Amino acid sequence: MKKLVLISACLITSLILNAQSLEEIVKNYTAANKLDQVAGKKSIKITAKMSMMGMEMPMEIWMKNPNKIKTVMNMSGQEIIQSYDGEKGYSVNPMTGSSQPAEMSPEEVKQLLRNNNFENMLDKYLKNGQLEVAGEDAVNGKPVIKVKATLEPGAVSMLYIDKATWMLVKQTMDVTQGGMPATVVTFPSDYMETSGIIMPMKTTTSVSGMEMVISFTKVEVDIPMDDSIFKLK
Repeated sequence: MKKLVLISACLITSLILNAQSLEEIVKNYTAANKLDQVAGKKSIKITAKMSMMGMEMPMEIWMKNPNKIKTVMNMSGQEIIQSYDGEKGYSVNPMTGSSQPAEMSPEEVKQLLRNNNFENMLDKYLKNGQLEVAGEDAVNGKPVIKVKATLEPGAVSMLYIDKATWMLVKQTMDVTQGGMPATVVTFPSDYMETSGIIMPMKTTTSVSGMEMVISFTKVEVDIPMDDSIFKLK
């Protein structure tokens, strides 16, 4: 009986310490990335380029507070677009043989909205009970804290947060690609502040042996942005 009580006490203590640690981690992450300031911005436009398999493709990302987002990528003269207008998401991909907007699935919309800089996703996951501390590690020789985020059943992401800067320096996510399980590994780097917003100017992503690099060349904050930009249909 005493052993059972001791085990229960240890378990409760562990849960309390884990919750406290998580709150402290999210608090430090939010402060370091100035995410409270980001929530007060009206719009963000990012000009970027994506490099993959020897090709370089220009990109634009439009975001309007609170949840409108649009990405445009030019591939061989064809524009591949994903857009969420606050109510519905649509995509245009001429590579599939059609230039007409097609409604995005709920899962595709979820994935697109994870790029919404106006929402503190880590704080949201904390409030929803989706986070847990997963120990410590090192990325590029620097100590990091590992935080496990259960986004939904079957979708788990591991976040590696630098202990000195509180910046996200690595992220892994288990996904299903073409019916097969795969792990996406992302390395955000070259963080820079523009008009009170801190962003990684370079993000390297690898999956199934393929590497993709997205480099931001220009970040514009609080520029005029009409809602019609996000309407594809």
